[in-house]
Amino acid sequence: MPEPVVPPSPPTPPVSLAALLSRDDLGLRQITGPPAAEVTIHWAQTSEMSDPYPYLLGGELLLTAGVHITEAAGSGTYFDDYVSRIVAAGGAALGFGVAPVHDTVPRALVAACEAHGLPLVEVPPRTTFSGVARAVWQLMAQARLAELRRVAEAQQSLASAASRPDPVPSVLRRLAALLGGRAVLYGPEGAEIAAAGREPDAAVGAALPELARFVASRASTTATDTVAGTRVSAYALGTGQGFVLGVTAPHRESGDHTIASVAAVLLSLLTGEHQTGTGAARSSALVRLLLGAGPEEVAPLLSGHGGEGGEGDGRWYVVHARPAAQAPDPVAASALGAALGSPLVDPAGEVVRVLVPAGPEPAPQPGWTLGVSAPVAPREWPAADAQATRALARARATRTPLVRHGARSGLAALVPDDEAEAHARALLAPIAGVPALTETLRTWLSLHGSWDRTAVALSVHRNTVRQRIARCAALLDADLDDADVRMELWFALRRP
Repeated sequence: MPEPVVPPSPPTPPVSLAALLSRDDLGLRQITGPPAAEVTIHWAQTSEMSDPYPYLLGGELLLTAGVHITEAAGSGTYFDDYVSRIVAAGGAALGFGVAPVHDTVPRALVAACEAHGLPLVEVPPRTTFSGVARAVWQLMAQARLAELRRVAEAQQSLASAASRPDPVPSVLRRLAALLGGRAVLYGPEGAEIAAAGREPDAAVGAALPELARFVASRASTTATDTVAGTRVSAYALGTGQGFVLGVTAPHRESGDHTIASVAAVLLSLLTGEHQTGTGAARSSALVRLLLGAGPEEVAPLLSGHGGEGGEGDGRWYVVHARPAAQAPDPVAASALGAALGSPLVDPAGEVVRVLVPAGPEPAPQPGWTLGVSAPVAPREWPAADAQATRALARARATRTPLVRHGARSGLAALVPDDEAEAHARALLAPIAGVPALTETLRTWLSLHGSWDRTAVALSVHRNTVRQRIARCAALLDADLDDADVRMELWFALRRP
């Protein structure tokens, strides 16, 4: 007897036999065989051949009215041979039409299907085989639409996860939830970098890293296996650095491979090291800065447009950012830079600093609080850094996703710069030697005298803010409740 064949994978997803039986308009009834929910059908085919094996592709619901059954068939091995050939060809189920040839399903056929584990379905006289086939195709079309919708929604949710401050863990968590299993990122040496989802049993847990090592050591980009009934897959990330995505799923669902492939592409972008001409230019700019070159000289190398007068007319934004939850990691900082359109990222401490060539103004980013400087020339980067610091403090204090440094000078433009600077130095001289006092006064005035919001912006206790402001008032010999005094101090504090 030929070995059972594995049904090929058609371009449309299979449908459950249970879904077909639930159609009231068909009136189908399962007589024997495994539970209908465990049986999948890829297509429907009608045949009255006594040996349908050569004509089956596998995965069919084979429909027959029993025209090929002779009167003497019940006394020999006819039914057993017939059913065994269907099973050997990979047939999914047998549908037997009652009338016009047979009034009932032959008992010997029922016994043969039960013996070979082939689902047997009775098709009533009022139901045509073409109607059954049409119902199968309708269910397949519905399944295909559901699959496409699921994949599209998964792509959106994975992309959203990749934009979070913790992009790699977020993508893994979302992928594990979508597949109902586990997602693991392995490093170049095979070590587990990050993981999310349910812990698999011991056998699956041992098979996943082994499959990841297999993919990492060969030219193949993907590999799959089934261990203890669990689907295990590995995807080599297109970074050239040896990263591999490992995935387990307890049930194989339509679209799972596409969803995992989308996650692999996103993780490739998040983990990739882009060795390009732009990267070489950045290295060159760093060396020149270390050797004493000025910002104006290296700015064209950093922006990538080779000189002044390009996009943004040679000006830059300095952006300071803090994530809403945990401290940022290098991957999250890199993802933020990519979202803002710049690879020039400094993930120092709790604040990420990004140097962005001026063009479209930086936009709010999900999960981040941003402070943005005014667009400045390279020689003004230090001043813009201070602007971004103050803007971020105000954004955090006011719980605003993004605050930009005010570009309008207003009445300040009426006073010559040298005179304004001299006045500011003289007015603020009593507190100039204590940076904590000047910064507290600047923040307190910018937040309209709010103790609580100033405390949040400076990460200190509100009583500390009160003590510092009282100290400022004493040293400056000024009534800080007077609006004119506040305005004059604010004018002075806004000088670079």
